[in-house]
Amino acid sequence: MTTTSASAKSARKPKGEGHERRAEILAAAERIFVEHGYEGATIRKIADEVGLSSTALYMHFSEKGEILQEICRQTFESLLAVNRAALAEPGSPEERMRKIMRAYVDFGFNNPNAYRLVYMTSPAELREGAQDAAQVMGAELFDAFLQVIRELEAAGRLKSDARTTAQAFWAGGHGVISLMIAKPYFDWVDREQLIRTLLEGLFAGLLKP
Repeated sequence: MTTTSASAKSARKPKGEGHERRAEILAAAERIFVEHGYEGATIRKIADEVGLSSTALYMHFSEKGEILQEICRQTFESLLAVNRAALAEPGSPEERMRKIMRAYVDFGFNNPNAYRLVYMTSPAELREGAQDAAQVMGAELFDAFLQVIRELEAAGRLKSDARTTAQAFWAGGHGVISLMIAKPYFDWVDREQLIRTLLEGLFAGLLKP
């Protein structure tokens, strides 16, 4: 046995702790998918990152496409939970819309790897299962987002129709997240200042007083 293989074996983690191990695999896979792309990410790379053998990793996921699908599913579920919580809170439609927009932006910055995979990966790179999750759960997420916009429409607050307004808000939020996490070397102003300025501009430009 070579020194390298002996070292790798000793670094491998003991069996058990299934839920924790799956979470570790998903977190490692997020980083590797972002760094190497789907084709460049291999089960061996993911297993090595977690400190498992490839055989042990296959006990949790049958192949890397299943891992990517699970990352997409969990990301959308987290965002849906954020939206539902905001929709359930008391307050005017504008107040709830502000909470939804802020929560969406915060989620993107707090989970940059998952956000990249779900919203910044081309359809050609996503495999069928991940595409299904993105389309089905993404549509549900947008519908929850649209719900509060329709309340604003009913109150006579929109300058355009509900779908256009919803997509404009979404495009604005996505723009600041994707640009800042994809171009960290740019000379950005303070992130909080930029987010506030963008959101206030969206609300002032898309809603009637």
